[in-house]
Amino acid sequence: MEELSFGMYVTKLDRPWTETPFVFQGFVLKTEKQIDVLKKYCKHVFVDPEKEDLAEIAKANAEELAKIRGTTIYKEAASVEVELPRAQSAYTKTTVVVEELSRAVEVGNTIDSAHSQQAAAQITDSVVRNPDAMALLIKLQEKSGATLSRAAEVSVMMTIFGRFLQLPPERLEILGMLGLLQDVGKLKLPTELATQGPMNAAQVELYRTHVDHSVEILSNTPGLPPELPGLASLHHERFDGSGYPRGLRGGGIALFGLIAGIVDSFDTLTAPPPFGENMSPSNALNIIYKGRGKQFHPALVEQFIQCVGVFPVGSVVELNSGEVAVVIAQNLVRRLQPRIMVVKDARGNPVIPYKMLDLMKEPKVKPGEPYRIQRTLEYDTVKINPRELFL
Repeated sequence: MEELSFGMYVTKLDRPWTETPFVFQGFVLKTEKQIDVLKKYCKHVFVDPEKEDLAEIAKANAEELAKIRGTTIYKEAASVEVELPRAQSAYTKTTVVVEELSRAVEVGNTIDSAHSQQAAAQITDSVVRNPDAMALLIKLQEKSGATLSRAAEVSVMMTIFGRFLQLPPERLEILGMLGLLQDVGKLKLPTELATQGPMNAAQVELYRTHVDHSVEILSNTPGLPPELPGLASLHHERFDGSGYPRGLRGGGIALFGLIAGIVDSFDTLTAPPPFGENMSPSNALNIIYKGRGKQFHPALVEQFIQCVGVFPVGSVVELNSGEVAVVIAQNLVRRLQPRIMVVKDARGNPVIPYKMLDLMKEPKVKPGEPYRIQRTLEYDTVKINPRELFL
């Protein structure tokens, strides 16, 4: 029943039609009220794909997109090579802010709202100029062995997604701050629980209290945007009502909460243990896609997959030559042909200096055979120090 959507043709119920308020035995779903009534009276229904109203589906999709997309047009103002040093500076300052707020919360002091806002503003400025630079940097920092707070990565990813959705810059800053601060309540949990995650039912309940801690900390911090504490309460809510702490569903979850839920889940799936499941980006996106209309807002899921791309920036890929490369820039025209940096040869030996390839220009492995990406690999397959690149 959770998979019902506008445009579907309901042809049969799991009970007699006369036991329901419906007048017609067979109809196209066009309103939320129809869906709510079906869920009230039936456990399951039957639909006929051949009678779907494609116009109604297109209309519903357009209406959903209009609700979640803004109108700000962003143009790439710098190449990855030019933007990466500025992204490095913004990232470094952000990690300092994360460390500062960690120490403040641990000793019971108020966090510095001004520093948090400055960090989000710098992330936003870099992402607006070129989203690929910051996306690449945070992945390379993770591989190089440097300490990477998930807060910084989630903040960057949420800002990049907001840019893709064409939200105005001031809203991107709110998203960036939300990514930085929504999990600050984890600092109030026992250290082992916060770093390793819950292992039993009792620990799950205790772990979930980090959301309330986050809301309390942010509510008591002067100078923050007034909407931030409320938004921080939403990143574990789910579209179908299965989330926590309040079990909100659908339209009861603000747009930024829906965005945060998708980004946080994707980051958890791809992050290395003990924080994540160390999946390849393609496998993680597949799980997110399967959750559309259930855990996640369906239109937002489709937009997120378009934003991240088939081969996300920073992802490690295996080529048809047997070489291993890192994606350094998206190609919005041809998603299957990004710019890449070859870091290992077919035998697994390091390639020094790194070999840069733009797959859209169809460089050849050998005469008549252009380079192609065969598959994505886990993020920790290679270790690269970003200072060896353009910095």
